[in-house]
Amino acid sequence: MRIGLLGTGPWARAAYAPALAGHPGVEFAGVWGRRPQAATTLAEQYDVAAYDDVDALLAEVDAVAVALPPSVQAELAVRAARAGRHLLLDKPLAVSVAEGRAVVAAVERAGVASVVFFTARFQKEPDAWIEEQAAVAGWFTARAQWLGAVFTSDSPFAASPWRREKGALWDVGPHALSVLLPVLGDVRQVVAAAHGPADTVHLVLDHATGASSTLTLSLTAPPAAAGADVELRGEAGVALMPGSSEGAVPALGRATDALLTAARTGRSHACDAAFGLRVTEILATAQARLTESRDLDPAD
Repeated sequence: MRIGLLGTGPWARAAYAPALAGHPGVEFAGVWGRRPQAATTLAEQYDVAAYDDVDALLAEVDAVAVALPPSVQAELAVRAARAGRHLLLDKPLAVSVAEGRAVVAAVERAGVASVVFFTARFQKEPDAWIEEQAAVAGWFTARAQWLGAVFTSDSPFAASPWRREKGALWDVGPHALSVLLPVLGDVRQVVAAAHGPADTVHLVLDHATGASSTLTLSLTAPPAAAGADVELRGEAGVALMPGSSEGAVPALGRATDALLTAARTGRSHACDAAFGLRVTEILATAQARLTESRDLDPAD
């Protein structure tokens, strides 16, 4: 499979480009970016073609990997799907339900494969744990904390305009939901949503299995307090999600494997665009609750 990369930012350089270049099952065919010089620089690093026209790239590949802000991703994903190209997308799929639905509709009409890269779902230890816990009945409640220090450290992602606008809810919220939904079932209701310090948010969710979960999400945690953990409690006792022994590049390799399998078999992966849309719908509901709570705050 010939696959092109859309995007030239820190995530494209640190994860997507090396994952595609090192994958034995794909041919890394080229790079397109919104900054032509950055696309040229990244393409030269991997001895692949740089494109200044995204349609020219689409005409010469079988699939695209997208490492772009979600609103840009959604538009280009629709364009790529309409061209018959398979999609390796990043989370969140989109930052509006309408954009997410447009991606899913385009994927379904074109009959192309799609995989959204939710990191924990493609890392060996967390993914095995999620599958194991999903087979266990009787979970009562769960606690998920995804605390980043993007805005309190020298993170290369701190300058990202969409992260500054959307904050932790949209950046790390998808990670937490990608772990909880397979285990506790779909979210029936966002019971509560409240702001914490800076971009920190707290959510309470009611799940289809009858379990509840609480999420604390932040990109402004003190570096010493940063980290991610998930705890389940129920009839089977307490289960803690293990950390991963590997970084994003091997996980992206598995996401690429999943895309290849979906394209070959025609069977959707669990983290396809439809799942990405469901995550977007839940986040949009939570965002509405947060906006509502802020509007009602007498201190404002």
